[in-house]
Amino acid sequence: MPDQRDLFEDRPTRQPWNNGKMIGAKPPLWPKHVWSIRTKLQVKGRKRDLALFNLAIDSKLRGCDVVRIKVEDVAPRGYAIDRATARQRKTGHPVKF
Repeated sequence: MPDQRDLFEDRPTRQPWNNGKMIGAKPPLWPKHVWSIRTKLQVKGRKRDLALFNLAIDSKLRGCDVVRIKVEDVAPRGYAIDRATARQRKTGHPVKF
């Protein structure tokens, strides 16, 4: 009967999917990257995407919290308000923006 180690020696070594990739918390965007994204969205005329991006950057909300915000939350009856509040899904804390 062959030894178990002999069975595994013939197998090629498998490369992990995350080998060399950054895992864990990612570094924040630099201001020059934020302005570059804002400019590109403005030039392309993508107002909705620009508004969502500005909201995400200015409020520091997570993506899942940004997409849950409705127009009525920031512009009730068609008029934008100065301050709005959203509750974070993960922590449950209210965030003013």
